[in-house]
Amino acid sequence: MMALNDEHTGAPVIALHCSGAGASQWRLLGDTLDALNTDDTRYSLIAPEHYGCDSVGPWSGERAFTLADEAARTVEIIDRSRGKVHLVGHSYGGGVALRAALERPRDVASITLYEPSAFHLLKGMGAHGAAAFAEILAIAARTAEGVVAGDLRGAARSFVDYWGGHGAWTALRPSVQAMLTRWVSKAPLDFRALIHEPTPASAYAKLRIPTLVMRGEHAPAPTRLIAESLPDLMPAAKLIIVPEAGHMGPITHAQAVNEAIAQHIATCDARPVS
Repeated sequence: MMALNDEHTGAPVIALHCSGAGASQWRLLGDTLDALNTDDTRYSLIAPEHYGCDSVGPWSGERAFTLADEAARTVEIIDRSRGKVHLVGHSYGGGVALRAALERPRDVASITLYEPSAFHLLKGMGAHGAAAFAEILAIAARTAEGVVAGDLRGAARSFVDYWGGHGAWTALRPSVQAMLTRWVSKAPLDFRALIHEPTPASAYAKLRIPTLVMRGEHAPAPTRLIAESLPDLMPAAKLIIVPEAGHMGPITHAQAVNEAIAQHIATCDARPVS
C-alpha cells in the first residue's frame, strides 16, 4: 500500500471511493498531493477498495453486512499508522470514512467528504428528510429488484443514471459498463448498510476534527441535505459547493475537488498541534 509515515513524512491520506468505483478514482488526487510534497513533508495516498471490487471479492455472507464491516479495513490501516491520518471519502466512501472516524477519532487529523451518503441521518430531518429518504428507498428497491431478477445490467443502468443523471450509463465505455454489471450485486448491501447504520446524529458532535464537506451545485436531494446538515452536527466542519458539479463531482470535476481536498489537508497540517 505505502510506507507508513515517519517524522519527515506527512500523515497518510486514506481516500475511499464511491460505490461501483475503485482505487483508480483517486489517481488524480495522488498527483495533486504530490505537488504538496517538500523535503520535510511527503504525502502518501492509500486508496483501499471495498467489498464487491475485484481486488477484494464479495462479502463473506456470514452475517448481515454493516457499515462497520466495510470500515474495518480502513480502521486497520489507521491502526498500523504511527501517526494521524487524513480521511477522504466520496458518497459511500464518505459514509465509510465517517464510521472509521467515529471508531478512531484521536487518530484522524482531518476529514474531507464529498456528498457522503449517510442516509440514516435523513430520518431525523423532518418533512424534507422524509421525502429524500423515500427517494433513496425507491432507488435502493429498484436496484435490489433488478439484482434479484437477474437483470444485473438493468440494475446497474438504473443505479448509474440516478447518481450520474439521465444518460450517464450510455456515456460509459463498454468495459466500464461490464465492470459495473459485475459489481452491482453488492449495491443492495451498500444501501442497506447506509440506511440501517445505528449511529445517532448526536454522536457526530464527538468528531472535533477539521472537516471539509463538499457538495455539487446540482446535488440530488438526499446527499444535498446530508452535506448541508453535517456542519450543524460536527463542531469543526464547514461546507463548500462545487459549481456546476453533481453527485459525481470527484470524477467529473476532479481538478476542483482534488485541489480543495489538498488545500484542506495542507491547512490542517499547518495548524499547531494541541
